[in-house]
Amino acid sequence: MYRVWNFVTNYSLLLIIGAIIALGWANLNPDSYHHFVDFVLVDHFFVGHAHYNEAGLVEYRTLTLHYLVNDVLMAFFFAIAAKEVWEAVILENGSLRGKKAATPLVATLGGMLGPIAVYLGLAAFLGSDTYDAVSRGWAIPTATDIAFSYLVGRLVFGAGHPAVRFLLLLAIADDAAGLIILAIFYPSGELQPLWLLLSLGAAVGVFLLFNLLPRRLDRGNEMRPNSTWVRNKLSFMPYLIAGALSWYGFQEAGIHPALGLLPIVPTIPHADRAFGIFSEAEQYLTDLLNHIEHLLKHPVEVVLFFFGLLNAGVEFSSIGSPTWLVLAGLLIGKPVGILLFGWIAARPMGLGLPKGMRIIDLFVVGCVAAIGFTVSLFIASVAFPGGTMLGDIAVQDAAKMGALFSFVAAIIAIIAGRLTGVQKQSG
Repeated sequence: MYRVWNFVTNYSLLLIIGAIIALGWANLNPDSYHHFVDFVLVDHFFVGHAHYNEAGLVEYRTLTLHYLVNDVLMAFFFAIAAKEVWEAVILENGSLRGKKAATPLVATLGGMLGPIAVYLGLAAFLGSDTYDAVSRGWAIPTATDIAFSYLVGRLVFGAGHPAVRFLLLLAIADDAAGLIILAIFYPSGELQPLWLLLSLGAAVGVFLLFNLLPRRLDRGNEMRPNSTWVRNKLSFMPYLIAGALSWYGFQEAGIHPALGLLPIVPTIPHADRAFGIFSEAEQYLTDLLNHIEHLLKHPVEVVLFFFGLLNAGVEFSSIGSPTWLVLAGLLIGKPVGILLFGWIAARPMGLGLPKGMRIIDLFVVGCVAAIGFTVSLFIASVAFPGGTMLGDIAVQDAAKMGALFSFVAAIIAIIAGRLTGVQKQSG
């Protein structure tokens, strides 16, 4: 049973299962599905400073199941993504440091600009009404789902092919850019940036008191008594409290609170090395940041199950032009953008490609990276208010369907790999 659970969680099958259940439920009994999504956990509560509606009356919050998962619990998912980005950037052997990361980073830029150009260009071609209704969703097709892209990449190239590592670098950089896009372009309410001082204060405070200070006190003492005491007695609790404060600061600042743990991740003690995302050797690192990631791994998979269940329930009648725009952005814009910008980096800019990787492999990598799924679904849920309509089509639901359909990129990538003569390499 333990092996079965590990297989299910390691391959993010819970997310897929949740999405499949949601699709079936929403199409068989849409009323009960939407009642479940909007199920009220706590009604009419008030926290923090007052929020007023247009009539000048205080607005009370309602804690629904959807809000709990999307705005609160998904913060742990984005924290794990931020941890991988942080390691890749800050560590001496980080995958996004130095010349080795240059070509993937340039290709990542193409993998974002390409989908945006295709999405907005086709929307403009369809007319001003369509463009006005869907333009806010320009970031939906920029996303790359790390987990599923990695699995498909191994299937297409083999675990030992350099294109798999290239794909991982690209996906991590894409995640980093996606976090920035969410924070800047998709605020959850009216921006009140002064509240970010609470997040900043929580991050600085926990770093100084529970990371830097113990290490300074232990200078010259190999036994490191202060750092050991903090680790053994307090463990992750100071960072959990700081994370709660930071999350609240993001919420009140009008930035999506699911990103609220990001300022805390860099403050947590970390080893001076990392083996990389999906590496089995990561489980043997004992620093606090990796320890926290290991503690969160299975709970986050359960969270992703509920994320899929609460966000992927789209009726097939909602399929419309936003669906095809998102799909076109992913399936056309991603491969073309990655191929074009990757070629520019490798040839005219002289940055080169990893040994054993061909220019045409960039196109196949782009096809694999076109699997948007998790982050695309998330962006679709925040990009369009629930009532946004295009004719009789709900734009949010139609865009979500495009994110779900992006799984077809896996089939396209396998075919592209065969047609371009990819030689699979075992790891």
